Amino acid sequence: MNKLCSLYSFQWLSAGMLFLGSLSLLAEEKQTFKVSEFTFELPAVWKKEKPSSSMRAAQLSAPGKSASDSAEVTFFYFGARSGSVNANVERWIKQFQNSTDTKKTTKEINGIKITYVQTDGTFMSGPPFGKKIAKKNYGLMAGILEGKSGNVFVKMTGPKETTVSVTPAFKKMVEGAAKR
Repeated sequence: MNKLCSLYSFQWLSAGMLFLGSLSLLAEEKQTFKVSEFTFELPAVWKKEKPSSSMRAAQLSAPGKSASDSAEVTFFYFGARSGSVNANVERWIKQFQNSTDTKKTTKEINGIKITYVQTDGTFMSGPPFGKKIAKKNYGLMAGILEGKSGNVFVKMTGPKETTVSVTPAFKKMVEGAAKR
């Protein structure tokens, strides 16, 4: 009887180790995507989406508390003709009315300058010259990587609570691309 129990214990232990080993392999599998010279790693539980415009190099969804609370993360790359960092920052800030707090910071990683801008308020969503839809209590977190072949713009908009809560993952993704 003891031999039989030992055999079953060994089989369960072996099956458990195989299961845990396969889980660690899954955890190590990271999804990456490239925009210009930068390779970005998709944060856990974020979803890659089909870009809704041909101007977008990539598009992600960062989940909130519910599906309707998700933030949209868009990537733009226009080569050398992208406009200045400050012009883009000012344009993004102007998309928000009644802003309560706007922050602009810069840092450098591996010789790559990154400019971050964060604001909140009523987001006037819509195409540059089209009809706008007012979205109250929205937030913006954006990062601009100054690359050798042009700037890469990463812009996240969504409910303020979501954009604030996923900002650490956003910055880790942006800064990770500068480290590669």
